[in-house]
Amino acid sequence: MTVTARGRWRPRLPLGARGLRARLVVVFVLLAGLSALTAAGLVYRQARDLMLSRTEWSVVNEFRLRVATLTENMQHPPDRAALQRLANGVAPAFLEATGAAVYEDSGLIASGDGTGPITSALRRSVAGGRRLAYQRVVSADTPYLVVGTPVLLGRQRTPSGVEVYLVAPLGKEAADQDALVTAAWNGVLPVVALAVLFALLAAGGVLRPVRELDRAARRLGAGELDTRLKATGGDELARLVKTFNATAAALESNVSELREMEVRARRFVADVSHELRTPLASILAMAEMFEEEAGRLEGNLAQAARLLNLEVGRLVRLVEDLMEISRFDAGAARLILDDVDVADAIRACLRARGWNARVVLDLPPGVRIRMDPRRFDVIVANLVGNALRHGAPPVTVRLRADGPRDTGHVLIEVQDAGQGVDPDLLPHVFDRFSKADAARTRSDGSGLGLSIALENARLHGGSIGVANPLGGGALFRLTLPRHPEPR
Repeated sequence: MTVTARGRWRPRLPLGARGLRARLVVVFVLLAGLSALTAAGLVYRQARDLMLSRTEWSVVNEFRLRVATLTENMQHPPDRAALQRLANGVAPAFLEATGAAVYEDSGLIASGDGTGPITSALRRSVAGGRRLAYQRVVSADTPYLVVGTPVLLGRQRTPSGVEVYLVAPLGKEAADQDALVTAAWNGVLPVVALAVLFALLAAGGVLRPVRELDRAARRLGAGELDTRLKATGGDELARLVKTFNATAAALESNVSELREMEVRARRFVADVSHELRTPLASILAMAEMFEEEAGRLEGNLAQAARLLNLEVGRLVRLVEDLMEISRFDAGAARLILDDVDVADAIRACLRARGWNARVVLDLPPGVRIRMDPRRFDVIVANLVGNALRHGAPPVTVRLRADGPRDTGHVLIEVQDAGQGVDPDLLPHVFDRFSKADAARTRSDGSGLGLSIALENARLHGGSIGVANPLGGGALFRLTLPRHPEPR
């Protein structure tokens, strides 16, 4: 049983009956079967009662007339011979009766065959009530109608102390009842079969637009925003189709507008970054010249020259990162693959930036994969640089190979011994312009480094994950396939 949120319950359907078509068939069959069984039961009950009533009426009335006729001139007290004649006169060939019996207060006086079904309860009713009574009895799996009456003499209806009983079998009526049951079952089965047929037809008519809606929704989810359905009729399904079409039209309009805005934004970033490169290069050259002459300057001019060179360099890196991001967004980033020793590539990256003495390396030799060396250098530089800036020493870089050379992967882990990443920031570490400390508006990085590293890893068919291990610090895991698909 399944209980709904409001406390109502509904029967739990088996796994095969949880589809809408199966549910409709089950409901139709249950309703049709219940209706047919109810109708058949009512017809059977009425027919059975009618047959039994007619039989009882015929037997009782014929029995009453025979007893009255046979006892009309009977002397009182009757002798045994008269009582035997009475018993024999009641039973033979009378409505297929199997026997009759005559009782006095002293017990059975005379009888025909088959008097066994006469019960003591019936005898007490006849003797105590001084009236005719009858009872249906089953003896030896055979139904009988047993009728009894006291013998009343004269016009005064004086009790004679004699009781007459008749035993009539109801075998024919029982056979008729069995025939009725068989006919009822034979009538229910075609009704159930027709219910299944009608249920399938109804389910097909109801589910056809539902299936069309399902296919249309799938196409809409796959990006076919021009998907529409033909609305016919004025029922609930037609209104649902119209609502779906209106929703799809609104979604297409909104998505198209958002895509245009996104394209314009990307083009703007790319254009601005491109246009800034030339003046920034000139400014950087002048800033470097001022910094070289800082020793000859007086007062705060020397410090200003060094700060100018630092800020211009940061601005140049930001512009370069923005241009790289714009290439990823435009789908223009491509891999230039080469067969590279991973350990050598990591050491070269650290050596070029002067980080060798600050990083602990665990790099087994001989691990070679196909990758883009320049983009791999960017990934390692961003991961190690992030650990050095925001973590604590020692910073460890580990290399592990997994699987066969042709289809396996390599795992590169960068771990520091700091406080780790704020759990609230873990889902957003690779977001663009994400900062390790949201309260800091300025930092040495642009907030794009980890995002660029993740894009480069995805370009290789790999991934980067981050976690806070039990030992402390932040752990970045870079996974790269040995043979990426060229893009």
